[in-house]
Amino acid sequence: MSDPAPALLDALARRLGPAQVLRAPDAMAPHLAETRGLYQGRALAVVRPADTAEVAAVMRACAEARVPVVAQGGNTGLVGGGVPFGGIVLSLARLDRVRAVDPVDATLTVEAGCILARVQEAAQAAGLMFPLSLASEGSCRIGGNLSTNAGGTAVLAYGNARDLVLGLEVVLADGRVWNGLKALRKDNAGYDLKHLFIGSEGTLGIITAAVLKLHPRPASTATAFVGLASAQAALALFTRLRDRAGGRLTAFEYIPRFGLDIVLRHAPGAVRPLAGDHAAHALVELSAETPEAGPALEALLGEALEDGLAEDAFVARSAAQGLALWRLRESLSEVQRREGASIKHDVSVPVSRTAAFLERATAACEAELPGVRVCAFGHLGDGNIHFNLTQPAAMEAAAFLALWPRFNRIVHDIVHAMNGSIAAEHGVGLIKRDELPRYADPVALDLMRRLKQALDPQGLLNPGKVVAVGEASDWPDGTGGPPFG
Repeated sequence: MSDPAPALLDALARRLGPAQVLRAPDAMAPHLAETRGLYQGRALAVVRPADTAEVAAVMRACAEARVPVVAQGGNTGLVGGGVPFGGIVLSLARLDRVRAVDPVDATLTVEAGCILARVQEAAQAAGLMFPLSLASEGSCRIGGNLSTNAGGTAVLAYGNARDLVLGLEVVLADGRVWNGLKALRKDNAGYDLKHLFIGSEGTLGIITAAVLKLHPRPASTATAFVGLASAQAALALFTRLRDRAGGRLTAFEYIPRFGLDIVLRHAPGAVRPLAGDHAAHALVELSAETPEAGPALEALLGEALEDGLAEDAFVARSAAQGLALWRLRESLSEVQRREGASIKHDVSVPVSRTAAFLERATAACEAELPGVRVCAFGHLGDGNIHFNLTQPAAMEAAAFLALWPRFNRIVHDIVHAMNGSIAAEHGVGLIKRDELPRYADPVALDLMRRLKQALDPQGLLNPGKVVAVGEASDWPDGTGGPPFG
């Protein structure tokens, strides 16, 4: 069989323009590596369509040539889901238009390449709010957020990405375009197809645009940093605040002592917010429809201090102080690398079991490797913990990272026993693909494979990710296929 790659790339260059089909190694390099450097991929080319019609044309051409396609947004993923191992990288960066804003419907229609921060700004300009918020919001793109069902810091109040979507536009594996861009709050006319594609990590279709659900902006927001005696105390405080504040409690983030210590050690400008030393901390945010968020949070935390639920607390007196407290939390992922290699787990358990999980998993990992430094932090209010392990000070990074499968078994077995999930908000991608069959319900796994087969029978969309469905190991694209089957 002749190699279809040269003819395909020439055809794509004619359709998109030669400047939008990147073939030089230097130009392709940023699209071939995973953010953390765990995977290095390869591709025939990176193509940059300008609109949905061009995305569809690329997909039709690749389907005819049987060449795989990996869609990319901001390429900020953490599980290898956007790394290509052959075929075409389809960058959605040029699909970056805000198509419509409707303050009455409280909706925003945007293309998949819009950077998340720009989506937030467009909502704010309309007097409303798009609440999805991530540390990478200045570079991640909304299409990637939706394809991974991103979570972030506001899930407690507003839900995951799928809870913020009313309609989608999707290019299918054969190049057809499904136009589901409806701004309807109720639509029971058959299956709700958008939920097939949200969270599918580009394996079932390519999201090109979305109708997003907006929310009223709070009149006031208050942020506090709380010192606590333990994870159990953090859970007790969360329960108290949720019961007393209800929907006004918009964030509850957990930070351990070690996490705060490394932020203070490595993050520029970081300042210790509390005078004493505490085993655990909570970053709390309260929002209100009136200007009373600050006094309300002070009163709630005052009661918690009197009752012994908290050891100390600082309530930000200004927006600048509030942002400084959030930077402590948002810097955590970045500063970990300054302490050495990290083995990371993005997991979730029922909220009621977060403290027990933290205690049990920490004890198990420390028993397995004396000297390992547990950096477990995250969204305690929705049960999502980033259970990360930092290498012992006297251990080589390569030797530590070689233990990743062993720690997966320890942590994931505990998560599974607690009826949790081994992939909370970052997705399955490649890094957890082979873990999924061990923990997923067999019927659920069978349904996933059937959906993949039905929507992508040639296995061309982001092959080898999430679930493997017999993709060819010798794709006719001149690269020999990925290093997995």
